[in-house]
Formats: sequence, C-alpha cells, structure tokens
Amino acid sequence: MAAEELARAGRRVMVVDAKPSVGRKFLMAGKSGLNLTKNEPLAPLLTAYGAAAKPLTPILTDFGPAEVQDWARGLGQEVFTGTSGRVFPTAMKASPLLRAWLGRLNELGVEFRTRYRWLGWKGGDFEFDTPEGRIFLSPRVTVLALGGASWARLGSDGAWASWLGKAGVTLAPFQPANVGLTVNWSDVMQRHFGAPVKNTRLTAGDISSRGEFVISKTGLEGGGVYTVSRAVRDGASLFGDLLPDQSIAAITARLAKPQGKTSLSNHLRKTLRLDPARLALLMEFGRPLPKGEALARLIKSLPIRHSGLRPMDQAISTAGGVCWSALNEDLMLTATPGVFAAGEMLNWEAPTGGYLLTACLATGRWAGRAAAGFSPKG
Repeated sequence: MAAEELARAGRRVMVVDAKPSVGRKFLMAGKSGLNLTKNEPLAPLLTAYGAAAKPLTPILTDFGPAEVQDWARGLGQEVFTGTSGRVFPTAMKASPLLRAWLGRLNELGVEFRTRYRWLGWKGGDFEFDTPEGRIFLSPRVTVLALGGASWARLGSDGAWASWLGKAGVTLAPFQPANVGLTVNWSDVMQRHFGAPVKNTRLTAGDISSRGEFVISKTGLEGGGVYTVSRAVRDGASLFGDLLPDQSIAAITARLAKPQGKTSLSNHLRKTLRLDPARLALLMEFGRPLPKGEALARLIKSLPIRHSGLRPMDQAISTAGGVCWSALNEDLMLTATPGVFAAGEMLNWEAPTGGYLLTACLATGRWAGRAAAGFSPKG
C-alpha cells in the first residue's frame, strides 16, 4: 500500500523483503478464505481496536471497509459479504489478488528485491544481509512494515524491535493476540480432537464471543477463542455457555424429565440435544456434575480450565510494538525523521474478522502518502 502511494506520487520506489517472495503472511491469511474487511459502519468498527481506536480513527475514516472493497474490485477481484458481515474475494483466495496487485506495482515502476534482511542502521544507512553480501541503502524516505512477532517463518519475527529501541523509539512489549488456549486434556478427550464446537458462547471479562472453535490436541483453537484471548491474556477467567439460547429455568425443566436407566451422558444428550463436542466439554470441565438447577447453571457458565495462551509464534497476530507516542500524525517516527511505520508493527490489536487486514492496508496507505510528501531538511 505504501509503495503504491509513493509510486503514484512520482517517487522511485524499492520494496525489500527478507523472504524469497513478498506477501507471505498475506497469502497465509487467505488459506481459509481471505477475510479482507468487516462490512459495518465506522463507529462499531473502531470499537474492535480498543485503546488504539483514537489514533486509528482518521486513518480508518480515510480508508475503511467501503474503500477496501473498492480497492479489491479495482484489482479485478469481486467481493461478497457473508452473513456475519465479513467480506471476502469471490475467489476466496489471496493469490489472484496479490498477483494483480504486484502486476500493478510493476507497471508503476516499483522495484522488488527479495532475500534482503535488514540488520539495522549503520551510521545513517540501512544495512542489509543479501545474497550478494552486505549492502547499504540510503533512501530519502522509508516506510517500515515489518510485522509483529508471530509466524516468524513467514517473516515477522520482531527482531527489528531492538534496532528501533536503540534509535530511541518507544516500544511496548510484544504479546500474543488472536491465539489459542493450551488445555491439558484427560485421555477420554482424544476422540474429540478436531471436533468443531458450535452454538456456544465464550465469555472472558467484558468480551463475549459466539464464534465457532475447535477442540485440538493442544487445547482450543479458532475464531471464537481468538476473540476472547485478549481478555484471557489480561487475566480474566473464561466461561462457556453451552446453551446460549436457553434460560436456566428452561434447562432445569428439561433436566427434570425422568432419566430412568439411561446413563447421565445419554440423558443430557437427549433432553438438552447437546452434541458430542459440547457434551465432552461439560464432562471434562464440570465433573463431578451436580443435579437440577445447579447443573443448569453450570451448563450456562462452565469454567474453562486451561494452562494459558499458546506460544506467541503460533498467534495469528501480536499486540505491542511501536507506541503511538513515538509517532506523529503522519505515522513518522519522531526519533528518526523520514522513517515511517505501518501495519502490525504498530501497537494495536483487533480480533479476526477483517479488522487486521483493514488496519494494515489503511496504515500502509496513510504512511505511504505522508512519506511521498515528506521533504528532508537541507
């Protein structure tokens, strides 16, 4: 996004990437359907960004969900809005969009250099380790889009933080965001590994989610868990409502039906229509099960015991990075004039659902436009 804005402004632009090809995390985001944005008004959209909503407001006002969709269409990729308001390319892949985008950048004269790993500054130059050896570049303006500190194999390992810290840039420590939970399952849960959990509400602190999630060998994964992971990371206890559309009274009444010689698990399955995945979670986290209204209350607020979040490198995204106080309104680093920053390396986070890509695209565009108009003194 930044390169395109700079090129359209008539600048000579070079994009350098540490990996053998560009856009690897973008392609990974499209593996299960590229969720570009969330089709909703700006006010509710901004709430997804929490404390970063204020500095992001002008940026997302300038380039929000409608503009993201127009941008994709401009690259020949039609989009559609799903029932949850999430927007996807009709192709449901990232590769056609990335190919069209790179083609347009090539037409604008943008030069790409891969396998260039930034090693920090040496004097006033940018030092890179390349297949040709050490190379130093001295650009008039620079936009850094270095990612966070998750999925290091795709390029975002957070190594840049030490170099910016030495340059006087204020940083917040990295933390995992949109990440699964580690659960030490009992042996009986093995047969449920890979099972989706549907029609369940998860609540941690003041965050609630009805998104689907999956029982995995290591714990719980998926969008429903990712949404509440920020609150869990901050110390909130996690609870599951296995029947979110039914009241405690209604569940109690159904439990009161005669059990006869039926086992408790079969009784619960038949009277409450609990599928095997939800029933397994109830048995795993609720034993010994109480009876009557106490059981109904447990079903409505089941404590989810876990051993914390999965490792940061397994997180979809990260919080932390360059503090907003270290940037001016143009996203330029005040400690290093002429150097701008964009994307996940800034200190913001948001749940999955299109919010991540929208803010990355918007901040890249904003920083690129500002960089194009920057004039170094002297």
